[in-house]
Formats: sequence, structure tokens, C-alpha cells
Amino acid sequence: MFSSMLSLLGSLRRGNFVLKSLRFRSSASAYLSKTFAAPTSSTIFTWSAWVKRGALTGTYRLFGASTNTFLTFNSADQLNLTLNGTSAATSTAVFRDPSAWYHIVYAQNGANQTLYVNQTPVATGTTANTVFNTAIAHQIGAANAANFFDGYLTEINFIDGQALTPASFGQIESTTGVWSPNQYVGAYGTNGFYLKFADASAATAAAIGKDSSGNGNNWTPSGISVTAGATYDSMFDVPVNYSDSENGRGNYAVLNPLVTGAAGVAISDGNLKATFSASVARGIPFPKSTTPVYCEFTISGGDAWGGLNMLYRSNGQRYNGTTYVPYGASYTAGDIIGCAYNPVSETVEFFKNNVSQGVVPAFATTSVDIQVYGNGGSISVTYNFGQRPFQNTTTWNTLKASGYRALNTNSLSTPSIVNGANFMAATTYAGIGANQSLSNSINNISFQPNLVWIKSRTPGATSHALFDTVRGATKYLSSDTTTAETTLVQSLTAFNADGFSLGTDSTLVNANANSYVAWQWKEGIGNGLDIVTYTGNATNRTIAHNLGVAPAMVIVKRYDAPNTGNWQVRHTSIAAANSIQLNSTAISAAAATVWNSTAPTSSVFSVGTSADVNATGGTYVAYCFAEISGFSKFASYSGNGAADGPLVFCGFRPRFVMIKRTDVVSSWTIFDSGRLSYNVDNNPLYADLPSVEGTTDLVDILSNGFKCRSLDASINASGGTYIFAAFAEVPSKYALAR
Repeated sequence: MFSSMLSLLGSLRRGNFVLKSLRFRSSASAYLSKTFAAPTSSTIFTWSAWVKRGALTGTYRLFGASTNTFLTFNSADQLNLTLNGTSAATSTAVFRDPSAWYHIVYAQNGANQTLYVNQTPVATGTTANTVFNTAIAHQIGAANAANFFDGYLTEINFIDGQALTPASFGQIESTTGVWSPNQYVGAYGTNGFYLKFADASAATAAAIGKDSSGNGNNWTPSGISVTAGATYDSMFDVPVNYSDSENGRGNYAVLNPLVTGAAGVAISDGNLKATFSASVARGIPFPKSTTPVYCEFTISGGDAWGGLNMLYRSNGQRYNGTTYVPYGASYTAGDIIGCAYNPVSETVEFFKNNVSQGVVPAFATTSVDIQVYGNGGSISVTYNFGQRPFQNTTTWNTLKASGYRALNTNSLSTPSIVNGANFMAATTYAGIGANQSLSNSINNISFQPNLVWIKSRTPGATSHALFDTVRGATKYLSSDTTTAETTLVQSLTAFNADGFSLGTDSTLVNANANSYVAWQWKEGIGNGLDIVTYTGNATNRTIAHNLGVAPAMVIVKRYDAPNTGNWQVRHTSIAAANSIQLNSTAISAAAATVWNSTAPTSSVFSVGTSADVNATGGTYVAYCFAEISGFSKFASYSGNGAADGPLVFCGFRPRFVMIKRTDVVSSWTIFDSGRLSYNVDNNPLYADLPSVEGTTDLVDILSNGFKCRSLDASINASGGTYIFAAFAEVPSKYALAR
């Protein structure tokens, strides 16, 4: 009995205790309010909450006590604490990823305060508090009934009399390496409370606003609805994945305001409502699984479209990829339209008020594309991906019994790589000019690398240095030059079980006081990397690899001295007759003699007669990379030439991204989450240049990909064509917002 209770407690502490979240609609001026009593301590306390943002780039209060004391997302999307009218602490980082959850902690300890996001301190201050946790009115989701938060909150803990760290409310999951909720088990103090929003029986302080700490410090809701329909605010959307008897718990799909599109559409209500003032189409991606999924949408009237991987128009037509053709019944305001998408058969079935309109072919894509379209006027489309109870209950119960699921991260297939730290790392270190060993361990996960790519960051311009276990330690190639392999005995001296060792070299990889980054990959069939060496024969031929699938990117370099040669790159988004060079800014160009105009297969890649890849007697190394769902992505995108650049969907939170423009000369731009741990990621390095890292704000690294935040031509020129290679920190199934 005792062991069973411990097992249950362990299960609860791993996240199954997170039952619901509460949606705060700024359009409804939603907030919770309570007048505090005399505190245990007005100078020592902690506020903790899990937060999923809706609206961005505005001023949105999370916790407030007056017109001049509040915790907020400011108009620059920074986390700010203002006390008594003084800005006490503001993060350098911006937080504008609305696709996943953040954990935010504010700890006040005397005159000192610390703000944490996902367990990491992001801002500190030294301002005395005289308003929070005093006997006055407090609000959650607003301050002084203004600047209403838009989004979702859950697991709100307030600890009166203790200044705690995030470790009291979260933990690192051992398999995924992700920060996750952990149930608080300590004392709460006089004004302490715990809001888990589990009781949706009424929009009252005793139900939806109930305090579960035992203190009875309930909160009164305003602008919160628990009436069935589009305004229902009690959600299954939570920062952990698990199955239940309802729609499943996990991070749910939402309409993503980061997806660029024409002006004329506004997304609101926790990113579940799109309102159109012009004819605009929006497609929003969600990671694809083999699990069939279901959603519902309604319109306010007029001519609108919606669906998953297929459009069903309010006049009864569907889009067949070219034009609109007759399909089913027309629909209008008040009708509930269901959409069942089967990714295995690539079919879609729409339902109007529980009546099937027929099964039709879906658009075959690499993600689940949420389609939204309004044909002008004041038309709105409201979605439900299962974060609230479905209204077509007959349809849902039938589909659910046959294996359909709501569109959340719990429904996604378990990826083969659940933690990128097992196979890829971006390790920063300081040079010391003496022997040292570097570990790539992250949250106690490490690996022995087979490819180590080192670049000095600052000061001084120094070439890149690539080492691999096939050619051996101390032997490097530089991606920014055409030179042959060089042996430097005091460079990388060993590949270790958890990283690598460096000798006393002070010129390339270990100069005293220089800062460096080492990108590392582990070779293996399931890891997406195979390192191949071969001898050229100047004849069209194939080279065997061991990936088991066709490589999405192949990089070949001749390395026998004194011969030189370009780094030739074959990328899945470039025609088989073309090639592009890693050491050059040149565009993708016809190069039939490089890859013999032949795409690679699951067992070989082809080379032609070019000396860069196949000179008689030449020795070559090929780095072959495969795309693995949730871990690596090789694709292309088009730039829009705007500061609000394209969102590039990867299906994971990237650790490493390398981008190359292919239609105009441009450098290979590299970002990673190791050098700068927050957005905006403004530290580009360039694979074809020895230069130090830049400081121009360029991209946000997000829970599901990356977003261009600049019109810099290297990543986002209007009409520019770009290829990229990206590797995961963690799949979107488990990722937190960044």
C-alpha cells in the first residue's frame, strides 16, 4: 500500500497533476481579482505560473496590484517587473513564441528580486516592494483592470514568506531534458494560493477561481466564461503530455500570429479566432504524426474557408489544389464544422453539425496545415482543436473510437530522438592555451562526437576547424578555405566519451582568453550522420553510405595535400544537376560533373568527374546527413524582405541552424542556442568566412522552428530563395517556448 502511494505521488509529480488551464481573452477584459489580507511578509514572497502567450507586441499584465506595480510582458515582448512606479527588472530576452508554454517565476527577497523563465534567471533588480502582497486588491491577467493578458495560465502558485527558486515548482525530465511542472509541496503562508483551474462548473470564485492550497484564498473571475461554445475558457491545454478520458492533455495547436500573411487578418482570443477585414489566406503548421486528428471551426457569417490540409468553403465548395469544386452543403453562422484529417491515407472528411460531407483527398504536406481564409468584410473564424470540449459530440465520439485524436502534442508520435543532446551539441568554451577537456553534457546527457566543428567567436578572425573520427584527431579542414587537410598536433587531440580534448594550440582552437563554439554530431544510422571517405577515379560513379535512407544533404571535401578543392554541397532543395559550395558565397549553379545530375538513394550518392569530388587518386571525406523527424530538417523558404520575416517550420526547437541564399551571392549564416540562450539570436557566424560572430538581430529560435526577424539579405531578402539545415534541441512534442 505504501509503495503504491509513493508510485502515485511520483506519477503526479511528473506532471499528471496539471489538469486544466484558463484562457484569458483580452477581448473580454478577462482577469481574476482578490483583496489580500495582512501578509506573512510583504518583502519575501514568490509568484510562479505556467504561461502560454496569445497576443504579442502589446502590454499584457500577468500579475498586478495597482496602477504602478505589476509583472508584465511589455510592448517589446520583454518580461518586466515594475514596483511602485519604478522599473525594477527587465529581461534582455524577448518572449514571443505563442506555440508553447513558458514557466515564469518572480521571487522577491527583501529589496532584491529575480525573474526566471524556464528555470533560467532572465532579470534581477534591487527595488523594495511596498505594494505586492499587502492588504489591497490584486489581479491576475490585468493590473487595475487594464492591459489585459491574452493567453493561457495554469499552475499559479503564490508563496507568502519564502523567496524560492524554480526548483520548487519544476524539474528536468530525465529522458527529454525539458523543464517540466513539479507539484509544489511546501507551506504557502497567509496570502499564499494555488490555482489549478480544475473546477469549471461555474465562473465563480468557489469554482474556476478556487484556491487549492488549503488557505481558501479564492479569486473572483471577470470576463471568464464556462458556457459551452466559442467563448468557453476552461482548457485542456497544459504544459505536459498525457492521455485521459477526454480530449487528451498536452500543448494544443493554435493559430500562430508569427505566420506572415497579407494585412487584413487579426488573431485573438488565445489565438483561436481569426477576424478578417480583407480577403486573406493563412496557413499555420503543426507537427505531423501518423495519428489521425480532428478539429472544429465556426464562422460568424459571410464567405469563409477552413480546415486541416484541405479547404471547405462556406458556399459548399472545396479547393482541389487548382480551383474550387462542388463538395458538400453550404454553412453559415452557428453551424459547427468538423474536420477529420487522416495523414496515413492523406484524406479529409468534413462534417456539418455531425453530418459527413464525404471523404476527399488532402493536400499532402510535411506538417498539419491549419487553413484559415476570410473573403473580406468583418468575418471571423473560430477554431477548437480539442482544448475545449468538442460540440459535434456524435461525430467526435465515433471518430475517437476509431483512433482519431485532438490536435495536441500528446497525439504526436513519439520521435525516435526525444532529446537532441544525445546526438548534437553546441558547446561554448574559453581558450586557455593549455591542455583542456570539454564536455558536451546538457542536463547530464552527453555523447562521444564523431564530427567536431570549432569556430572562434571573438576576438580575432580565425578559420573554422572541422575534425572527425574517420580522418582522426589533430587533422582539420577549414570550411572557409579550399586548402587540404592540415595536421596540428596540439589542436583537437582526442574524441572523448562526453566531448573532446584540446592541446596547447593558441592559433586555432585554444588561444588564451578567446571564446569558441564547438558544434558536435554523433555518427550512426539512427542519428542522421554518416562520415564516408573514398579515393577518386575521375569516372562517374556511386559512393556507398550507411544511413539507410537517402541523405538530405551531402558535403564533400578533397583533403589530400597539397591539392585544393571546393567544399561541394548537395542539398535536397537544390536540383540534382546543381551544386553549391560551403566555402563560397556563390549561388546554386549547374554542375553536372559534381553529382552526375543524380539524386542520392538510401544506399549511395553519386559523384561525377569534377576534381572537387572525384579526381584520380584524390582522397575525399563526405559528411552525409539524413532528415529525421523531430531532430533534423533540410528544406527551403522564401524571404519577404520585412522585419516580420517568415516563420520556418522545423517540427522541433532548433539547437543549430545554417542558412544559405541560393539565388544571389551570400554567405552561409549559422545560429545556435548554445552561444546566446535567448531571443533575439543576434550572433551569426559564417561557414565561408573566418570572421568573428556578428551582433545584428536576425532570428528568433522557437519551439517549432525559427522566425526571421530582419530583412538582412543573408536570411530574408524579398523574393530570395534560401536553403537551410537545422538540428534539434528537442522535438516540438516536448518543447517549451523560447
